[in-house]
Amino acid sequence: MKFEKNNSFYVNKKKYSFYGKQAIIYNDGNVPDNSEALAREDLFAEVLSQFIDKLEKQQAPLLSIFKTNITLENKKKSVLKLYQQLTYNSIDEIDEVFFTNININKTLLLEFTEEMYNYWRTYERFFVCYSEKIAFHKQPYRTFNYSIEKLNSLTRKMYRDICENITSLHPTVFRQVPAFCQVGLILAKNKYQLPSPYTQLNKINHIRQVLIEPPFVIDPPMNKRTGQFTKVDTNPFDKIDINGDEWICYPARVGKLLIHVYFDNKFIGLGTSLSNLFELADESFANQKPDAVYAFGVDKNQLSEYGELPTVFYDDIKNNIFCAAVPYGDEYGYFGYLKKMVLTLHNAMVMKQGMLPIHGAMVNIKLKNNKSANIVILGDSGAGKSESIEAFQTISKEYIKEMKIVFDDMGCFGTDENNNVIAYGTETGAFVRLDDLSPDFAFANIDRSIIMSPQKINARAVLPITTIEEVIRGHRVDYLIYANNFEEIDSDHPIISFFNDANSALDVFRAGQSMSKGTTTSTGLTGNYFANIFGPIQYRDVHDKIAVKFFNLMFEKKIPIGQLRTELAIKGKEKDGPLNSAREIMKLINGEL
Repeated sequence: MKFEKNNSFYVNKKKYSFYGKQAIIYNDGNVPDNSEALAREDLFAEVLSQFIDKLEKQQAPLLSIFKTNITLENKKKSVLKLYQQLTYNSIDEIDEVFFTNININKTLLLEFTEEMYNYWRTYERFFVCYSEKIAFHKQPYRTFNYSIEKLNSLTRKMYRDICENITSLHPTVFRQVPAFCQVGLILAKNKYQLPSPYTQLNKINHIRQVLIEPPFVIDPPMNKRTGQFTKVDTNPFDKIDINGDEWICYPARVGKLLIHVYFDNKFIGLGTSLSNLFELADESFANQKPDAVYAFGVDKNQLSEYGELPTVFYDDIKNNIFCAAVPYGDEYGYFGYLKKMVLTLHNAMVMKQGMLPIHGAMVNIKLKNNKSANIVILGDSGAGKSESIEAFQTISKEYIKEMKIVFDDMGCFGTDENNNVIAYGTETGAFVRLDDLSPDFAFANIDRSIIMSPQKINARAVLPITTIEEVIRGHRVDYLIYANNFEEIDSDHPIISFFNDANSALDVFRAGQSMSKGTTTSTGLTGNYFANIFGPIQYRDVHDKIAVKFFNLMFEKKIPIGQLRTELAIKGKEKDGPLNSAREIMKLINGEL
């Protein structure tokens, strides 16, 4: 899928844009009332035109619906007028003037109609509601029901009306697909005004509510992320020029922080997928200064001073705000560039507060015998953090009374008033590899998932797993475990082993070794400091002082620090490895180890 813009037009006050296989429909509150009116919208004419262009390019047999020696323009006009008639007239009742350029072949016309309907639904379709006169976000249920639900129903009705008027038959199977759009967004102006050099962001509308018709499947052009994010010494926003009409903001609650994520409409599929990962800040945050701003989809020429991979962030001390930018381009069309930059900003900010960022997962487990523990599993992408949590859910009937996920990928350690180690999360969702999930778990959550590139390596799902209240509440840490995905289990390498002192533990965590699982362009056995290139590497001196402090404190508080061998990167152990790890952790909580 490519993101190049291939058309944009207005219908009354509504704007329709196409970016590759993404269709965006902007609406100010007015929608058609019936099939005939929908067929007379320019959007319908545009989709029909694109479909015929596709048939012409393929020299498809369906083109025999037209008589010979008909110009392309006349083909489009003729079939459009015929469809407008078929929304309310039987084909046998339509005046023969509408068939001047079209062969009256009901079977072929029905097939043409089916293929066009399927062609429209191959688009990833987004409906954006905004009006300067109407506060849609004050009445989201009414807005979504009146616009999106109505248009989905009306599109299905138009399709069925046309088919019935061709065949004179009712359908026997009714499939209630989201025929018009799959995602609805309600936008509003934000109240807080950013200072220079961010004033250009003030005109960008913020998302207030999101509607998703799951399972929502998108196919971004990339399925891996390259490199790491660079801390730079100059503010990229001094050079950035953004057209606010072509951008949308997702105000994200990232743990206790507020980060405004701005994305170009070309990245709307990736941008709206944030709603399954980070809590959407509601209107109560509209007057609040964000802790960071992030522009995703900037003209690459405006970031040229930062080299060939200008994925950059900057600590704007003067304005007490962090900022970040990533260019537009297919090579950046992967959800990891959104998620991980947001988490990099979070980690940089919490380190300034003396907290320790954790690239890992935390889960609170209560066994059926009422023994419980808060387990933190730290590890690099693909090391088995999310997979171990999913394995806990798989064996839950056997051992677990209750399980709460605090964070799935990134959190941080702080201390309470009694100097106890407390953990906080960042995300309310998870961005997980489909290959590493059991079929039971994957299908059980498909009705809440946003699925990305299911036909490719590193296919992913974004799904909600916890609440913002659990994320920010603060949980004591009972165990800190490093996820080792590359060592096989034997007598010298048990599933779980523990360190005797802080220095030996720090050696392993600093090495951060992991076998690549295809989540990035890295291959083989890699080593990243604390398995976390999202902040700690850029602030290594600062991070190391914090890490030494917390590891010494954990040993002082007798919090076990160990290593978990998940075997996730061992061929044939991708499922059993995390399951065995989960069972061993159950034994640990139960006092059997």
